[in-house]
Amino acid sequence: MATEVANAAHVKLALEHDIDVLWIGARTTVNPFAVQEIADALAGTDKIVLVKNPVNPDLALWIGGVERLYNAGIKKLGVIHRGFSTYEKTKYRNIPEWQIAIELQSRFPDLPLICDPSHITGRRDMILEVSQQALDLNYDGLIIETHVDPDNAWSDAAQQVTPTVLKQIFDDLKVKKRTTEEVDYNTEMIKLRANIDIADSKLLEILGNRMKVAEQIGALKKAKNVAVLQNKRWNEILGKMILEGEERGLSEEFILKIFKAIHQESISHQEKIING
Repeated sequence: MATEVANAAHVKLALEHDIDVLWIGARTTVNPFAVQEIADALAGTDKIVLVKNPVNPDLALWIGGVERLYNAGIKKLGVIHRGFSTYEKTKYRNIPEWQIAIELQSRFPDLPLICDPSHITGRRDMILEVSQQALDLNYDGLIIETHVDPDNAWSDAAQQVTPTVLKQIFDDLKVKKRTTEEVDYNTEMIKLRANIDIADSKLLEILGNRMKVAEQIGALKKAKNVAVLQNKRWNEILGKMILEGEERGLSEEFILKIFKAIHQESISHQEKIING
C-alpha cells in the first residue's frame, strides 16, 4: 500500500496505519522546508520513500530532496520522474526533459528510477509509448494510473487506463535483458539511441516553435508593408550562429547548411502569410 505525503501530519498518519511506501509529490519536492519536515518525521523508520521530481526542471532541487531524506537515515530511497510543468503547449501534460532524469541516474546509478507516464503524458493513448521509452532508458519501474471507469474518475480522468488496457500495456512492453556482455552492449546502444531520439524530438519542437514566430513576424511585415527578406538582419544572425556553433564544436560549414535551410523555411512561412 502506497500513499503521497506532503507534510509531517501526513507522515504521522501513514506510520500509524503502517503504509508500506510513501512518496513525495512534485509540488512538495520544490519546497526544501516541507521535505525537511517530512524527513524529520520519518527519521528512525525503515519505510520506502520515493521522491518525485520538482514541478520545475531543477536537478539540484531534486537531488536536494533525496539528500535530506538520506541524511535523516532513510535508506530505502527511490525517485519518480513525472515530467516538468511548462508554459509552452506541447503534446505532453508535463514535458519529460529526459536528460534531467538521465543525469540523475548517471550520478546515482544505485538509486531506483521510476517513470510516471500518466503524469508526463496526461493522455491514456500515449502511456505505452512513454513507458517503452522509459524502459529503453533503463528505468527500474513504472507508476501507471488505472481506474475501472476512467472517464468518471474524480481526478486526472484523461490519463487513466482501465485494468484491461493496463494488462495489454504490460503485454506490449519490451523489457531488455541485461545478463551478458553482448546484451550489455546492446542495452547501452539502445540507451544512447534513445537519447538521440529525445534530442531529435526536441529539435523538431524547437524548429516548429521558431516557424510560428516567423509567421508572427510575417503578419507584422504584411501589416507594415515590409519586405520579407532583410539581408542585414540575416547576416547578423548567421555571423552570430557561426561563432556560437564553433564554441560548441560545430563546423562553420555545418552551421551554414543548417541555418540557410532554417532561413529558407522561415521565408516560405512568411511569404504564405504575406501573400495569403
